[in-house]
Amino acid sequence: MIRRAPVDAENRPPLLFVHGLGHGAWCWEHWLDAAVDAGYPAAAVSLRGHAASGGSLRWATLGSYVDDVVRVAATFPRRVVLIGHSMGGLVVQRALARYAARAAVLVAPVPARPAVGSLVSIARRHPVDALRLMLGASLPLRPDYLFTGLSTADATRNSARCGPESSLAQYQLLFHRPSPLPRGKPPVLVLATPDDRLVPLGGIRATARRYHAEVQEFPGMGHDLMLDAGWERPAEAMLTWLRRAPAPY
Repeated sequence: MIRRAPVDAENRPPLLFVHGLGHGAWCWEHWLDAAVDAGYPAAAVSLRGHAASGGSLRWATLGSYVDDVVRVAATFPRRVVLIGHSMGGLVVQRALARYAARAAVLVAPVPARPAVGSLVSIARRHPVDALRLMLGASLPLRPDYLFTGLSTADATRNSARCGPESSLAQYQLLFHRPSPLPRGKPPVLVLATPDDRLVPLGGIRATARRYHAEVQEFPGMGHDLMLDAGWERPAEAMLTWLRRAPAPY
């Protein structure tokens, strides 16, 4: 866990950030700082087997990751806002069916329906990566999958911080069923980019419709909206939305 606490929380709900495929809590460093500056208590979790977190990655499933998120969320004294990126966005969708969150933010999320479009996108750029994925190997998180605006050195450094992913979880991303509908009908925001090289925008928009969610798009940014150059824009969009989100937030 990485935790940040503002000097004065001003009665604002805590934010819990959930990373995506092969990432860890570290990927939210910019947004954690932005959230605290805006007066929100904030924390990011490394799912089991990621970024030196405990637990086994070998047999981890999406259900395992949902267990991790729900367990952590339950430790907060107040209902949290769940924020998930990519695979973490799908984990959050599933967690919403078990945990009555104050609100949710899906950042370039794996769609509610099977992510076959992602496999096609990967195959077009790096066919061998798509084959490796189907054979159970971890998807190499290349800089060109994740970033468009960072310098080559910064993109390479961030990509190198990513680690392996559970082959079981990867298969589930491609062939999962839609998650049950959320408990309590929390407001949902979706942040996306039309230049995403891993998750096609059409699937993200369809997911937003499923949750009656507002969609905000950021052209010129890569899949890792929280790390790419210009990360401040989607972070500020999220914080602005949280300040005006409707009940039950």
